[in-house]
Amino acid sequence: MNEENAVHHDFSIEGEVLFLDKPLNWTSFDVVKKVRVLFDVRKVGHAGTLDPNATGLLIVCTGKKTKSIEQFVGLEKEYTGTCKIGERTPSFDTETAAHEWKDSSAVTERQIQEAAQNYIGKQLQLPPMYSAVKYGGKPLYKYARVGKTVERIQREINISSFDIIRIRDQYIDFCIICSKGTYIRSLIDEFGLRLGCGATLTALRRTRIGDHSVANALTIEQLIDWRNSLIMIKPELV
Repeated sequence: MNEENAVHHDFSIEGEVLFLDKPLNWTSFDVVKKVRVLFDVRKVGHAGTLDPNATGLLIVCTGKKTKSIEQFVGLEKEYTGTCKIGERTPSFDTETAAHEWKDSSAVTERQIQEAAQNYIGKQLQLPPMYSAVKYGGKPLYKYARVGKTVERIQREINISSFDIIRIRDQYIDFCIICSKGTYIRSLIDEFGLRLGCGATLTALRRTRIGDHSVANALTIEQLIDWRNSLIMIKPELV
């Protein structure tokens, strides 16, 4: 990057839109904090939370560009992932230990494909207790972690596609394209119940938001390198 290009970056006032690849075990807010510290900017937000156990595209906006967050939140999302049939967990993923087991050996590929196709289209979904949705000013997961369940309101979502990519014994690789507000963990839990044996989400990656692909996103390491190159070219930029 040369100085002519670098001079156009303004993180604090006009702001920037960053397309980042969130690492495993980082919260979305961890990424926001990293951007805040790296570029010494206070106004930072992200478009669409990813769970710590998920990786992939996270759009982060700074300065005045935070006004663009809502337009990104409303875009279609694409996810790839893996689930394990034959067991369920309270959180619907690997954050909590399995508490229900059923034999899945009789489940056929045809049943799996048909079950997935049953979720195509608009439907109502109940936010999981292990989520950041607020109730009484606190995220639901805070209640869930102490064993409490509270009333939640169903939300309309739309599943454009639910493709089964590969089946490996109890493990199923999939690709889902969906609307904003869709909880893939909940969808996989319902999918497992439809199969009659339960299912748990074991891996998830957001690969696309609208026309923006994770293939073009920066890793945290690349973001740090970019920030260091900006400092070398024009220190006052950051």
